[in-house]
Amino acid sequence: MCALSDYHYELPAELIAQKPNEQRDQSNLLVMDRKTGKLSHHRFTTLDNFLNPGDVLIVNNTAVIPGKLVGRKDSGGKVEVLICSFNGNCKPQTIKDGLVYECLVKAAKPSKPGSSFYFDEGLSAKVIERRDGTYFIKFYTEGDFEALLDRIGKVPLPPYIRRNPELEPPCDDRAAYQTVYASEKGAIAAPTAGLHFTPELLARLKAKGIAIVSITLHVGYGTFLPVRSEDIRSHHMHSEAYLIPVQAAETINSARAAGHRVVAVGTTCVRTLEYASDSGGDVRAENGCCDLFIYPGYVFKTIDAMITNFHLPQSTLLMLVSAFAGRGNVLNAYKEAIKKRYRFYSYGDAMLIV
Repeated sequence: MCALSDYHYELPAELIAQKPNEQRDQSNLLVMDRKTGKLSHHRFTTLDNFLNPGDVLIVNNTAVIPGKLVGRKDSGGKVEVLICSFNGNCKPQTIKDGLVYECLVKAAKPSKPGSSFYFDEGLSAKVIERRDGTYFIKFYTEGDFEALLDRIGKVPLPPYIRRNPELEPPCDDRAAYQTVYASEKGAIAAPTAGLHFTPELLARLKAKGIAIVSITLHVGYGTFLPVRSEDIRSHHMHSEAYLIPVQAAETINSARAAGHRVVAVGTTCVRTLEYASDSGGDVRAENGCCDLFIYPGYVFKTIDAMITNFHLPQSTLLMLVSAFAGRGNVLNAYKEAIKKRYRFYSYGDAMLIV
């Protein structure tokens, strides 16, 4: 189960969701028993039927920033810049002064240190350094940079979302590609398992006695990077900044001590809690950088159940889910979801593994 080809499956292109569901909690929900592999089909709004009083639901409150900037180079050619380290940078940084961020740059030719970029409303930038495929870029503006970014920046949607604005009605991705509990700016991709929640559903869960605990992991550009080695054990995860507050850790540990379940919303919460827990499964209150790569063979310490979307073939996310529920069970569930015409990937349907 360490071969990249072990995590391949065929997905009809028309099942890749290009837009969100009109009502978040009306997405399909495939429920799987990870011990038996048994499957059942539901709507996400019925999630409260599968959670028990005393359970702790862990959500990632990171917020996606409109960090994609489209501009021009010195030469006049087009350039796209994606800010990757808006809040919390896990790589060493030597440039301390000014607005310097780690970025991805898309242009016809690689940009050299000293190159300048120009964007709307007078925003300019200069390449300081190129390191390991990313760029450290210094931005220049006379006003408030965050407010300017909100005005001229674009939401960095995943590359498999492709739309034709001339043929399709517009979609408000700024609102749709954000969880209803997003509060901590810093992600370049949404923790998509959380996109299905509504305030009403969260209120019902709380009324049932389910604790909802927020932690933060700022999803970085590594989420878009494919696994390139045939032996997946050779893959290295990129670090992502995280924060687990004291109250969150205390609530989780108390629930575990009382025999209640820890239910993670999304792979980001799974990775964060497993990274920040001791050998007995107790979670530490801390902030740091998480580079944990979970694949089959990993022994889970803290997580009892998880909510997740349907992930790309051969992705680290699919490997994590396979580690939790068994590769055979997961691939069988995906086969069933395809048969039932579920919607896949970021704007797609959800799965609850118990």
